[in-house]
Amino acid sequence: MLLRSLLTLYTHSFSASVQLGLLEKCRPLFSLWKTRRVSPSPSYLFIPRLYKNLALMAESKPASVQVGEKRGCLENKEDTPSKKPKVESDHENGGSPHQDEKEEPEGEGKDVKEEDGETFADMMKHGLTELDVGILKYVSEHEGFSGILKERYSDFVVNEISKHGKIVHLDDLSIPAEAEEVQEPEPQPTETDVLTEEQKKQLGELQLFKNKEGNVFIEVMDDTKEKRTLVHKAIKTLFPGLETKTEEKEGHKFIVAYHAAGKKALAEVRTTTAPRKHFWPKNRGCFCHFVLYKENKDTMDAINVLSKFLRLRPNMFSYMGTKDKRAITVQEIAVLKITAERLAHLNKCLMNLKLGNFCYKNHPLKLGELQGNHFTVVIRNISGTDEQVRQAMSSLKQTGFINYYGMQRFGTTAVPTQNVGRAILRNDWNEVVDLILKPRPGAEKEFLVRCREEWAKSQDPEAALKKLPNKRCVEGQLLRGLSMYGKKNIVTAFGLIPRNNRLMYIHSYQSVVWNTMVSRRIDAFGLRAVEGDLMLRGTAAHVLSAEEAENHTIHDIVMPLPGFDVIYPTHHVGKGYKELLTADGLDIDNMRHKVKDYSLAGAYRRIIIRPSEVSWEVIQYDDPRISLVHTDFEKMENKPAPVFKTEGKHRALRMEFSLPPSTYATMAIREVLKLDTSIKKQTQLNTTWFN
Repeated sequence: MLLRSLLTLYTHSFSASVQLGLLEKCRPLFSLWKTRRVSPSPSYLFIPRLYKNLALMAESKPASVQVGEKRGCLENKEDTPSKKPKVESDHENGGSPHQDEKEEPEGEGKDVKEEDGETFADMMKHGLTELDVGILKYVSEHEGFSGILKERYSDFVVNEISKHGKIVHLDDLSIPAEAEEVQEPEPQPTETDVLTEEQKKQLGELQLFKNKEGNVFIEVMDDTKEKRTLVHKAIKTLFPGLETKTEEKEGHKFIVAYHAAGKKALAEVRTTTAPRKHFWPKNRGCFCHFVLYKENKDTMDAINVLSKFLRLRPNMFSYMGTKDKRAITVQEIAVLKITAERLAHLNKCLMNLKLGNFCYKNHPLKLGELQGNHFTVVIRNISGTDEQVRQAMSSLKQTGFINYYGMQRFGTTAVPTQNVGRAILRNDWNEVVDLILKPRPGAEKEFLVRCREEWAKSQDPEAALKKLPNKRCVEGQLLRGLSMYGKKNIVTAFGLIPRNNRLMYIHSYQSVVWNTMVSRRIDAFGLRAVEGDLMLRGTAAHVLSAEEAENHTIHDIVMPLPGFDVIYPTHHVGKGYKELLTADGLDIDNMRHKVKDYSLAGAYRRIIIRPSEVSWEVIQYDDPRISLVHTDFEKMENKPAPVFKTEGKHRALRMEFSLPPSTYATMAIREVLKLDTSIKKQTQLNTTWFN
């Protein structure tokens, strides 16, 4: 609210007296912001300087200067051109590059704290760096250079690669022909064969609630199953709203017609030619598959929006993978027994979402079925020469990058997710609760700060729960479990957190171990296969002999995530797994847990990933507000593609590449730019640039 108010002043030409008056109204908000200091947004690091500059401007000038676009500032902060790189948390791919850990900018650590209050950089000083999660090495030898990733969300475009290897595009909004076919109604029995005029009259009166008895009995003289079936069908078809059942009285069988839902059913009476309410053609697939195009919206947020419009539960939708929020993404979605017409109608009322390429199939989608994702990424304001860019991109294409788990895997607060995972694996449930609920330094939402403070003071789950407006967060679900089952039954209480969220903690711990051991492996043996390395034969791992190592490359080598169903390299790096887990209080030979969900089977992951379909170009432009990517939706609306200049104020690197599932585009871009991807490091660099 404070930032919005200050930006309103900054982008409107108010008189000096009006500005000073409005600034006075902002003063209480500014004081409140200084005392709370809990906003998680990097944008808030500008508040102290912006407030001061506005005050000086109002006092010294008769009118303020118009800067930027009003819409960009007020309605869509994320789409405002900015000179600071951003880091985006996502589940599968994406992120942002930052300064290399070794390249400390001059004066770093100084002037970080504004005299008017604590900056976001101060709040994030307890955050993780790449060093904390084992991301240490590069595989290329080129010189890195700086650039801005995701200055606009349209600078990061992700197209899913289907399980058949096809890049998914939105290019057709029409309804499939089979969805428009009028299905032939089921054969209806003739009135003369089944129902008499008297019976039809009685059923009509029952349908209109004129029958005081509330039901109609029709005796079946020719007592065969086929005859009874014809009568049932005739009644339900000719008199919608009525239901039937078979009863036996005094040796005779009767079909009894009655109202199933009272007057509510009568309100939905259909004509005899209309299909039944839940009619779905037998020759049509049960699932409507469609392509979802979304801008600046998380996959689950988009599905929640569709669910509300269609009045469905979110679990009626299925998909193969989640996609970035701060990006333009295109992916396939499936939904159970919803027609393409209903879905296409939503295009008239949805913002930043488009649905198309409809078809019907007999199966849903499953997580992980995709073959990967295709990325179109623009890195703006690059400092590298054309030769540096060529060397970096050639290395990415030929050698690839270390397949690290990216920073978004480990959280952004002072309590990393892997620490919680380690406590779960050690069966230390008091520490699990302490790590999730205890107060922590850094940027967090205000209600979470109040909740943690209450828990630290009273250890009362119900009192702490009252501080949360939204009880669905992890903290709220854990507190609800503690209030239901008590603090002596933490395992059951922890079980109220959704399973995927619980498993995220232990997978995070596995990821840190993998990153750390891969850094050791690269440091010890470089980019060559050696005796004792592992490679996959089918789904099983095989230890390479010295002779076999000569015939394989680093691209064949895998490293294990720790678990009870994996083997480890036989060289000294493999022995490091046991040392690392022992130091964390875990037994590498006993990775089964008392709770089955938390037993780690382990897995194998390639050390080096070489992207496919790699291409790039250095482009020049003048206006930082224009899009540098021609999106699927722009193509459908016949909007012209961006035209790049031979000379311009700004240079950008536009790159395209495809990656397999569960790899991070962040790490590919890190290898190109040689920049640290942690929010902590990025915030420090933002502050240095701002000062």
